[in-house]
Amino acid sequence: MTTLIIAAACLFDETDRLLLVRKRNTQAFMLPGGKAEPGEDAITALTRELQEELNLSLAAHALQPLGQFRAAAANEADTWIDASVFQARLAHDVSAAAELEELRWLAPGDVPPDTLAPLLREHVLPLLWPADH
Repeated sequence: MTTLIIAAACLFDETDRLLLVRKRNTQAFMLPGGKAEPGEDAITALTRELQEELNLSLAAHALQPLGQFRAAAANEADTWIDASVFQARLAHDVSAAAELEELRWLAPGDVPPDTLAPLLREHVLPLLWPADH
């Protein structure tokens, strides 16, 4: 089994909706973020990925730690992820860039899509909205 070290963000808009992203040629909706490059800490990796994927510049102090989680990778067979997950408020709209094909907003109480990544389904959503899931 391979384990990937990733950093991901729960990004919320002004109405408390959570941003989900889907990469090109995949089915799973996940949190924005990605793999850390050699020598990068989680915050550095996440701010780089958010810039690449969403053209979003967030200061490190805007990202609040949510937790460290282990889950099956959504798009890679026989692979686990060790994810450092942070949360932040979005001050402006974002758009898909780089390998992202689709953005979707999930509001508290919405029925999540069946195609949620395991990290979201098993760890993040139950922590963010325990009464809803």
